[in-house]
Amino acid sequence: MYLHERDDWPRFHWDQEGLANQLTAVRHRQGRHIGRMEGLGFRLREEAVLGTLTQDVLKSSEIEGEILDIDQVRSSLARRLGLDIGALTPADRNVDGVVEMMLDATQKYQDQLTEERLFGWHAALFPTGRSLMLKIRVGDWRDDSSGPMQVVSGPIGKERVHYQAPPADQLSAEMSRFVGWFNRPDPTDPVLKAALAHLWFVTIHPFDDGNGRIARAITDLALARSEQSPKRFYSMSAQIRLERNDYYEILEQTQKGTLDVTAWMQWFLGCLDRAFSGAEVTLSAVLRKARFWESHSGESFNDRQQKVVNRLLDGFEGKLTSSKWAKLAKCSQDTAHRDIIELVKRGVLEKDAAGGRSTSYSLTEPTGTSRPGS
Repeated sequence: MYLHERDDWPRFHWDQEGLANQLTAVRHRQGRHIGRMEGLGFRLREEAVLGTLTQDVLKSSEIEGEILDIDQVRSSLARRLGLDIGALTPADRNVDGVVEMMLDATQKYQDQLTEERLFGWHAALFPTGRSLMLKIRVGDWRDDSSGPMQVVSGPIGKERVHYQAPPADQLSAEMSRFVGWFNRPDPTDPVLKAALAHLWFVTIHPFDDGNGRIARAITDLALARSEQSPKRFYSMSAQIRLERNDYYEILEQTQKGTLDVTAWMQWFLGCLDRAFSGAEVTLSAVLRKARFWESHSGESFNDRQQKVVNRLLDGFEGKLTSSKWAKLAKCSQDTAHRDIIELVKRGVLEKDAAGGRSTSYSLTEPTGTSRPGS
């Protein structure tokens, strides 16, 4: 029996006393983290918000197996937030759609959550009306015309059904009840309300596709309400991505259990606490970036050099070679080599220890600083 099939659905309950210490600790850390970020200068704060939202968009899509281009995501976010990050990379419609949904959820957290707003988010996620090759109902509840909505895994013919959602003819009533509860003031702590909203929405699973991403947007909206701020300095989606297996496991256990959702609440609070730890990585990267440019404030960099150096500071994965430089800067191999050699001579870049076929380079840390984590 699934959660929504129980006679007492959706009368959720949990061990309030048992969660009290964990909730108090998480709320305290949430306040300290936000206070620390608000204490940064305006430019660093905006850089931290951009980095956090970029991770939020990327990782929420990664959880569903969709890999977005980081430059497109950053450019789309910067354009909508009015931030100057240099040359902007044109973004695909699907990238713009995810960004629009996330910003609507976090920047307009005080607005009511309505069915029309959810339909708008869904339409933004699927601008072509398709999920991969499949045509889906966009901006409307699913109709189950191809069978019941199930979460499955495994090869065709040997599928394992993890969960089956409520039938389509119940969705209007189910979503009306959910939206009414979400907007209605109640004594539930806002962070616990965020946890319950996530669980409740994915249990209803009202759309043909995109339910997970929309559930995480609702979570971000609820967390923004808990902080009374549109600024995002940590990413719950990035942490869920790291804990994806545990996330699906606790979700399945809860959806096959009773209306006592204490275990889900405990997991959610723990994940949120770990998200604050993950945000320290973003903060250290922002501060490192600021120190780097301050230490080179009297020097000139061409547009290509600025772009690639910023990419390195933002967390470039792998080794930087002249061929990768050429690809990132959209220039010839010879131009890339000249850009690199100039920065090596100026002490901005240093040649890595020999290894492999291609010479690779790393940023030289400003004097008196160390690499994050060292």
